[in-house]
Amino acid sequence: MLRSQYHAMKTLINEERDDMAKEDSDKFASIITQVESLHEQVQRPREQVADAEALLDITTTLVKSVRSQSSEGITPSDFVTALLKKFGQQATLDSEPVSLRWADVGLSASHVFRAAPGCCTMLGPMDTEVKQRKLSVVSRKRSARPTENTCPEELADSSEGAKTDTDRNVTVVFDILRKNKRARLETLVLNRQSFAQTVENVFALSFLVKDGRVAINIDDNGHHIVYPRNAPAASAIASGEVSYSHFVFRYDYRDWKVLFLIIELAYGISIFDLDDQPHCL
Repeated sequence: MLRSQYHAMKTLINEERDDMAKEDSDKFASIITQVESLHEQVQRPREQVADAEALLDITTTLVKSVRSQSSEGITPSDFVTALLKKFGQQATLDSEPVSLRWADVGLSASHVFRAAPGCCTMLGPMDTEVKQRKLSVVSRKRSARPTENTCPEELADSSEGAKTDTDRNVTVVFDILRKNKRARLETLVLNRQSFAQTVENVFALSFLVKDGRVAINIDDNGHHIVYPRNAPAASAIASGEVSYSHFVFRYDYRDWKVLFLIIELAYGISIFDLDDQPHCL
């Protein structure tokens, strides 16, 4: 139902794209208000994709409008009309032409002609000279000398070591949850010294969620709460008694910096920021 509403909204954006770009039109405000109301109802990943596509359509429409206006430019007629509209002075007699308040025009444009302090500099050495290009000399190709055939040494497969590190991260995350019973998602995965390790912590947590050993719920304050639980039996999954609910977790370097400051202000220091657990937090 929600995706069909987004589809109708995308059709409306395509039909009203000309009116949205007009400065005296309220189409843009009306459409963006409807998109915001639909955004509050988004829960599933496909609905998130539809929400992003609707916002992309609005952005693309406005960008095309700005580019078309910048390519055509302001005509002399538009410029004179704008001057008369803002600085025009109505004549007292019908036979007299409309005059301009030139003092107000000069006052509005005075900031463009104000002198600004500065200094003249030159970057680079003063004695730079043009270098003469060297003529290329064609050398005769030398025949390759015979060499001995060698077999390169085969290296051991490194996938086992990577798998061991991932398993260790999963174990550390689960031990922390089992010890603390519950934790907020951002304080659990955040590593203050490394963005890459924070991503590894999210990756390790996803394995626990997929196996059903960890659940993520949203409390009354809108916080994502993580807590351990017993994994469901295979028969319960096959019968449909137990079902999984997934969500898209967007995270980049800028989010890591913002999350770092938020947790530092809210908690002082993360309760999981321990030196004896270098692989998680």
